[in-house]
Amino acid sequence: MFRKVAGVVAALMSTTAAHAAWQQGSSRHFVVYANDTPEHVRAYTERLERFDAAVRVWHQTPEDQRGPSARVTVFVLNDVDAIQKLSGASGIAGYYEARAGQSVAFVPRTTGTGADYGQSAQSVLFHEYTHHWMLTNWTDAALPPWYTEGAAELHATAMIRPDGSVVFGAPPLYRGYTIDKSSLLPADQLTRLNPGKLDGINRDALYSRGWLLTDYLTFDANRRKQLAAYLVALNSGKSADDAGEALGGVNGLDLRLDGYLRKIKLSYPSQTIGAGQISIGAIDVRALGAGEAAIMPVYMASNSGVSLRTAGNVVAAARAVAASFPNDAAVQNELAEAEFDACNVDKKSDAACFARAEAAADRTLAADPKSLHALLYKGFAEQAAARRDKVTDPARWTAIRRWFTAANKADTEAPQPLIANYESYRAARLKPTANAQNGLLYAYALAPYDLHVRTIATEVLLDQGKAKEARAAIAPVAYFLDEPTASAFGQKVLAALDKDGPAAALAVFNKSDEDARKKEEGGGKPG
Repeated sequence: MFRKVAGVVAALMSTTAAHAAWQQGSSRHFVVYANDTPEHVRAYTERLERFDAAVRVWHQTPEDQRGPSARVTVFVLNDVDAIQKLSGASGIAGYYEARAGQSVAFVPRTTGTGADYGQSAQSVLFHEYTHHWMLTNWTDAALPPWYTEGAAELHATAMIRPDGSVVFGAPPLYRGYTIDKSSLLPADQLTRLNPGKLDGINRDALYSRGWLLTDYLTFDANRRKQLAAYLVALNSGKSADDAGEALGGVNGLDLRLDGYLRKIKLSYPSQTIGAGQISIGAIDVRALGAGEAAIMPVYMASNSGVSLRTAGNVVAAARAVAASFPNDAAVQNELAEAEFDACNVDKKSDAACFARAEAAADRTLAADPKSLHALLYKGFAEQAAARRDKVTDPARWTAIRRWFTAANKADTEAPQPLIANYESYRAARLKPTANAQNGLLYAYALAPYDLHVRTIATEVLLDQGKAKEARAAIAPVAYFLDEPTASAFGQKVLAALDKDGPAAALAVFNKSDEDARKKEEGGGKPG
């Protein structure tokens, strides 16, 4: 995973000494890593599971059956400063990456007193997990940005009481500055599928006014029916303006919302999910082994993402730890990834760099022959070397795919091997086989929260003549403004599909592939 981060290894090394030992909490929907006591990690993991269960009860949503691959891995760092050093971004209190097979969230143990205007570490995580939850459980629903962010804010402020009940409905006080300022994002702009470029205070208004509109439509039985009708209309292909008629029209909506805000300031509506309605499965907590604990800073850095500037520091730290743990599968696994990332981001790296990633994967497999991660990175390294050397020999590519096949056999419900197998054909500049396409579609079913998987699944569905299913796959990408590049591409595909049909939508993909090839070869300029 590649991301612009600064000073990451040194910062993470400094954050690992404050507590007694690294622990892993494991439950049905989460894997939690924290340098804390077993009791604290268990309680933290239980709170996350309690939140998930309460959301399901409130929305009458059955348990998801996707299994461990859909879990979110949560890294708990000391504070907001550690989060910002890891991310390389100021002004954030936590972040989430939707990733097939291992979505990750980075959150602070505490945001301090009044950090980010009262936004708590818990609200950060609950907001981000709500995005994951909606994309996982409402897979084919195209949700406009105001509702995506408004619903995330509505759930972010959930309160877990000492008796185990969960209460939804508290206002996001950290949005207080913009919540009553309709002029920042008037309803006719707020309710658009693409409200336009939003910066700073206007973007904050998308969250705050989105919360207000979501709250307005949630806690009243008649307005809940309006919301349902609105979403049905939107997903039936109606324009935002036409769908808005289900909400009583956009004209006058700001006045209605402002009046509602004045009313609820006296007593905010809420929904309580009783402890007896909430079922939490088993939670296991274990202390990490010596090698796992030592490599944890590298593990977090790799999962957050590295860049050309930081990959060298990360791989150097990985090599230092690996020298002390040459036979530790967890350590060698992370070394394999760090070696691969360092090689992959530096196009001028030496010819043996991918071989070093392979060697680390080999050491992992010697200790753990069924390691999904090692099998994948063995294939990734061989594939990257083949692309670098412009290999066209079919036998070489078949051998590469055997690693992804072996990874699939190691875990048939993991999406990563299926995605890797499909993309290996693209790397070899071959049309993916029908089997590879169907495998990719199964990966999409396993990981609908991953926008990249949704996008390539759209291309497969279009190629198979399934226009309706393709639209359902790409629409959430087009409307997800937190990922502007993916959203812009999704909007192009969706516009072409709606205007001129599947062939035109496929042409958008073909143009993108052609531009990527030209960029890789150094000829032509991407469009």
